[in-house]
Amino acid sequence: PADAPTQPVAPAVTTQEEAGRFLHQASFGPTQEEINEVMSGGYDAWLYRNYGEERSTHLPQLDSVSTSDDRIAAWWNNVVNGRDQLRQRMAFALSQIFVVSEADLSGSARAFGLASYYDMLSEHALGSYRALLEAVTLHPMMGEYLSMVRNEKPNEAKNIRPDENYAREVMQLFTIGLVVLNEDGSVRGGGNGTPTYDQEVIEGFAHVFTGWNYANSPSWNGSHRDYINPMEPNEDYHDTGAKNLLSGTTLPAGRTAREDLKDALDLLANHPNVPPFICKQLIKRLVTSNPTPGYVSRVAQVFKSDERGVRGNLGAVARAILLDPEARTGHQTVNNFGKLKEPLVRIANIWRAFDARAANGRYFFSSPERELGQAPLRAPSVFNFFSPSFQQPGELADAGIVSPEFQILTESNLVGTTNRLNTITLSDYEGAPNRRLEAVLIQIGRERALAHQPGNLVAHLNRLMMSGRMTTTMRNALIELLDDTPFGDDGTERVIEAIFIIATSPEFAIQA
Repeated sequence: PADAPTQPVAPAVTTQEEAGRFLHQASFGPTQEEINEVMSGGYDAWLYRNYGEERSTHLPQLDSVSTSDDRIAAWWNNVVNGRDQLRQRMAFALSQIFVVSEADLSGSARAFGLASYYDMLSEHALGSYRALLEAVTLHPMMGEYLSMVRNEKPNEAKNIRPDENYAREVMQLFTIGLVVLNEDGSVRGGGNGTPTYDQEVIEGFAHVFTGWNYANSPSWNGSHRDYINPMEPNEDYHDTGAKNLLSGTTLPAGRTAREDLKDALDLLANHPNVPPFICKQLIKRLVTSNPTPGYVSRVAQVFKSDERGVRGNLGAVARAILLDPEARTGHQTVNNFGKLKEPLVRIANIWRAFDARAANGRYFFSSPERELGQAPLRAPSVFNFFSPSFQQPGELADAGIVSPEFQILTESNLVGTTNRLNTITLSDYEGAPNRRLEAVLIQIGRERALAHQPGNLVAHLNRLMMSGRMTTTMRNALIELLDDTPFGDDGTERVIEAIFIIATSPEFAIQA
């Protein structure tokens, strides 16, 4: 269409370092094989191959007696081994925007529901935002988490009023945010801005979201629970009165629950705040914590209309985020570019770089939030593990920049992450003595072949783990350390020492 925005042109890939930087943003970390793939075919070939990959899911990996730890093991398997890396990275980002949490949804039966919820996110991660919004709204785990399931129409005699929880969060967190935005993500009018909604609008949406129950439920308040299939309407409990919503829109009286839901979600999904609000968060999750207004605006335009004139195509949005000039060269041209890696991503980076394999076929990592400060679908609240607007006190806050992931960089989590990396690199490697049955073993045969020349080993690890960003100071110190480390029988000590030092370094912790 004539009004479709100009799509980003994929630049040529000339070095392994460039390919690695792209894969740090687009996946759970580079592997040598995927670096070679990007070098051979270019960015778009990798992206389009990912669009067509079979989806890695959780539910088929669970059995009838699965626990929440089995769900986490399935998540690790998908993010480490899945060929659909772009979809998995987008689903992880979306899971921290459209939050449900096991912190309030415990129990073995709900482990299947949470696995289903994450699979739903991955299903829509490269598809329609509007379809994603409806799937999130009607998933029973969201229904329980934000109390939309069995939300009843008003009944003064029984002192029943529609629950406002989902009505509030679907606007504040999932669609439009608190204040009116410009297309570049800045607050329109400056200052504290103009609120996007008020209490009357919250109440209107609360009435929209009445009358929904678990799928196939024989009664409204029975013991039946379906944690996997979308919720279904029970018209006896849906409010059929007129409802005042956003921008002066009123839904007329006498409509069904599905009719009200459709028009309410259409209204939200088409609000002008949605493109900058959602796109800025996705940029922060994938590329950089402080995107420039121009970067946000360019991606928001693609959200508004892809090359076919379609609104909310998340696959096109992902491509626009990753191929934008700021994503590809921002580390050289933009101040304060980059982001702190989330602890889960740091672990996944190591396991993917070194083809980690579960000795018993299961990626067991029980309760990673105890060591890392986060775990999939275990955020402490609907506001996620950390706020996208968090500013680390001190130098970062003084500079006026945000640093979301620093909110969980506590002393305890920093020590816990370092200890886990110690185990992964110095104990759990292929050929290690006295390894545990449940250990996930990194494969280091390729690196052992380089261990007799520390300079070559460091250069290889720099490309694979850090996309060539290692400073000269760090490189020289690491080579000196390895020169003083005995070669041993096959160079193993040099290899694991080098991987550990890099994995626990501040330079590796930053994605730039």
